[in-house]
Amino acid sequence: MAMTIVKKEDLFECIGKDLGYTDWFKIDQDRINAFAEATMDHQFIHVDPEKAKPIFGSTIAHGFLSLSLCAGLGQETALFVEGAKMGLNYGLDKVRFLSPVAVNSNVRLHTLVKDITEKNPGHYLVKNEVTMEIQGVQKPAFIAETLSLWVT
Repeated sequence: MAMTIVKKEDLFECIGKDLGYTDWFKIDQDRINAFAEATMDHQFIHVDPEKAKPIFGSTIAHGFLSLSLCAGLGQETALFVEGAKMGLNYGLDKVRFLSPVAVNSNVRLHTLVKDITEKNPGHYLVKNEVTMEIQGVQKPAFIAETLSLWVT
């Protein structure tokens, strides 16, 4: 799936638009370990396969590691405003972690445009519902309402 590029004057027509799915992406132990190092979160369920095995069957990705993939992986299905000066991560309205992401799981993101508001002239706040699916798992890893601010 490719990103969606829309003209500023057509932006509000995107409310309710399904932006589709990213490609599947594997979360391996090296990525989990690197995230643990970067965030100083070395809880055993993420970095110690032997201790994590009785609880989850393997190590699991940090919830915030999974969520952080919205920034890079999410560009595959993102909504971009044509000619914008910049787009900014504006934050999150709501996040729920529903299923752990086991090491070596394949995940993908699904994005739906929930709302768009003009905060100031030429500044557009886009709220997306982003769901991370785990291949072979019924419940998603998370559902989040992400916010992006486009400055035109």
